[in-house]
Amino acid sequence: MTYPLLERIQAPGDVKLLAEKDLPNLCEEVRQFLIQSVSSTGGHLSSNLGVVELTVALHRTLDLPQDKILFDVGHQCYTHKLLTGRRAGFSALRQKEGLSGFPNPKESNCDTFVAGHGSAALSTAIGIARAKKIKNEPGKVVVIVGDGAFTGGMVYEGMNNVSKLNNLIVILNDNKMSISKNVGQMANYLTKLRTDPKYFHAKAHMETVLESIPLVGDALVKGLQNGKQLVRRGIYHSTMFEEMGFQYIGPVDGHDVFMLEQMLNNLREQFAPIFLHVVTQKGKGLKPAEENPGEFHAVSSIDLNHLTNPELSPKDSFSTTFGSTLAQLGNEEPRLCAITAAMKYGTGLNFFKHAHVDRFFDVGMAEEHAVSFAAGLASQGLLPVVAIYSTFFQRAYDQIIHDVNLMKLDVLFAVDRAGLVPGDGETHQGIYDTAFFSQIGIPVYAPANYEELKYWLRYLVQKERGPRSIRYARGDEKPALAALGCSGNTFDRVEQRPSARIALVSYGAEAEEIIAACDLLQQKGIAADCYKLVRLYPLPEKICEALQNYEMILFAEDAIRTGGIGEQLAFALQQSGWRGTYLLHAVDNTHMLHANVPQLRRDQALDAAALAADVLRYVKEKHL
Repeated sequence: MTYPLLERIQAPGDVKLLAEKDLPNLCEEVRQFLIQSVSSTGGHLSSNLGVVELTVALHRTLDLPQDKILFDVGHQCYTHKLLTGRRAGFSALRQKEGLSGFPNPKESNCDTFVAGHGSAALSTAIGIARAKKIKNEPGKVVVIVGDGAFTGGMVYEGMNNVSKLNNLIVILNDNKMSISKNVGQMANYLTKLRTDPKYFHAKAHMETVLESIPLVGDALVKGLQNGKQLVRRGIYHSTMFEEMGFQYIGPVDGHDVFMLEQMLNNLREQFAPIFLHVVTQKGKGLKPAEENPGEFHAVSSIDLNHLTNPELSPKDSFSTTFGSTLAQLGNEEPRLCAITAAMKYGTGLNFFKHAHVDRFFDVGMAEEHAVSFAAGLASQGLLPVVAIYSTFFQRAYDQIIHDVNLMKLDVLFAVDRAGLVPGDGETHQGIYDTAFFSQIGIPVYAPANYEELKYWLRYLVQKERGPRSIRYARGDEKPALAALGCSGNTFDRVEQRPSARIALVSYGAEAEEIIAACDLLQQKGIAADCYKLVRLYPLPEKICEALQNYEMILFAEDAIRTGGIGEQLAFALQQSGWRGTYLLHAVDNTHMLHANVPQLRRDQALDAAALAADVLRYVKEKHL
């Protein structure tokens, strides 16, 4: 497929060279390019299809990089990347040494800020706008915030501190609501009126004149403002944005590129921070994504000609295994509740929702609320399970400590996407949860296959109480780990060689690599045993006893080194009197790539070849 207009855009600003009449065709080309490209490489699809016209209009009216664009969440940035000359990089989107799926200032000076988590970009934008004021720098700061981010409280913390920043434009990308009929022509008229620069000049001049009238000037201004608020309350049903200091405009059609460009041009001169409410359709241009935008939020490579219904034929994965098992447990335990933060499909909780809709809660992009809400449920005798991606549990750490752990409430944390995560890069790695849960005394379990996940999930729901967590990888189980089955033990020796003086230890998905490393060592004539932990914290009873007679122990984990399980095991062995050599392979978070998991493991020296090579160096040095 050819893209004659898109191919003319080779650098930032090139979109301004196109004739206005070509803009609808450009938007169609962008949309078709994204559908074809992302269906091949994987990536975030629905959200990007919804903001094509808006992004084109912004690039037509702003001067990058002097003006700044921020995205909340950053996965909306694909059109932005196309319009800044990065089309060729889409063939390796989210792949090693390829284009990031999020804004990345290292990639382009048109990418203002890394933005992988939601609800945060407005606060960042306010800081950048304020810095421009302090430094007397020209330029606008525009932040596009999805309506999902408005379920997170940080947005409102930021909105409460805009304080007369007349270089800030906040665009609400509202892709769940339609333009309601009760707004109608009156709202359209006011929108056109209030985006005209003459309106701002008249407003500012009138308030200045009225304020100068002795004794009654301030009262007149206040009366005028109160009168306008009454009118707006009748039309918009809310004055919240204006009461926070914004000039509110909208709602407007987010797919009318001509109107958006004209409006943004009119807003070049502003006297207050602007709040522009834009209505878009998520997944626009791809019918299955329009009908089911949640399922097409983030996709692996897909066959556009053979799309399946996720409700009827979900792909087997740890997430779907967790979700279907939890739904079954809900049949047996009427107190069981399930909570997610805008990830019903991603966490597999769609199964629980269908079976127990009154006990399923999607709180939106609000992880802090999810945890405290669970604490409230648990305090009244219910059994909540909070299923959130590892990277997003970071956002609720205070609530985990203060609202759940202090009172030792019966909350089970289901940690999805734990460990190394493909594609999304440094903002989405699940490498911290083992450390932050164990540091505050919360038990951590890490099943390596579906059978273990089913067994230990049932155990944690039915038999263990207090705060507890279970973590599992993204995607499906690996054959080498599936073959191990489930013993029901907190740790197992899964490989045993006669006269082995070396032990390799790991857990979860990384256990695949130590098993492969044992085989590589065997080929070199070196005998090594393998141990796989299921309960990571507290360390299993008798694990130190089981490891006591080995001369060397290598521990590998796809999680952070500092404060991780490997360091804890090393200390426990030392305390038990063991004096052998301990090799620790863990994640170095100072350089996280966007790549697939095998590439990430190689980069972090967590693959079987690197583990075996480290053991071989030790053997050579010690002349074993």
